[in-house]
This record gives sequence, C-alpha cells and structure tokens, in this order.
Amino acid sequence: MKKYDVIISELAERDINEIITYYISMNMEFAKKLYAKIKAKILELSILPEKGRIPPELEKNGIHDFKEIIEGNYRIIYSIHGKSVHILTVVDSRRNLDEILVNKVIDYFE
Repeated sequence: MKKYDVIISELAERDINEIITYYISMNMEFAKKLYAKIKAKILELSILPEKGRIPPELEKNGIHDFKEIIEGNYRIIYSIHGKSVHILTVVDSRRNLDEILVNKVIDYFE
C-alpha cells in the first residue's frame, strides 16, 4: 500500500486550534473527541489521498488543484504533491465557503 507524507500547514494548524479552543470552554470532552476525529481523518489521507472531492466552490472558480474530505461540520481542504498530502485549511461547512475558500487558496499560492 502506497504511503504518503501528510503535511499540515500553519494555517490548518491555526484553524484546528481555533475550532478546538472554541469548544473547550463549553465541553472539554467534546473538544477532545473532535480533535481526535479531525486528526484521524487527516491521517487517513496518508493511505487514501484520492478519496476526497474537488470543493465545488473552487471548481466553479476553475481551481482544480485541491480536494476536500468532511469530518462532522468541518471540511478539510488539501492538495497532493507527489508522495505528499498538504493540508491547507479546516473550515466550518456552515459558513459561507465561497469567499473563505477562494481567499485561502489564493493566499496559499502567494
């Protein structure tokens, strides 16, 4: 089975930390479980990086270099480079993602 390196960007780490920090004050156990689920989902990409889909918001803007997988209400956006998977961001799917994703992807390329 092909194994890919998973690289989590500083932006994605910040996103995850903000998500978990938000929930810690309300429910520590939920925050811990959510963190474990997000990290496990990310680590799955080391074996199955092609399992995601192109985010529709990016596809309609002609951006096809990224994929996404879902964990609960969160979208994990990533790209594949050779034998590496690069996690770009983790965003709440309940937010308006058109502007958020396009801006984050543009920032990633700059």
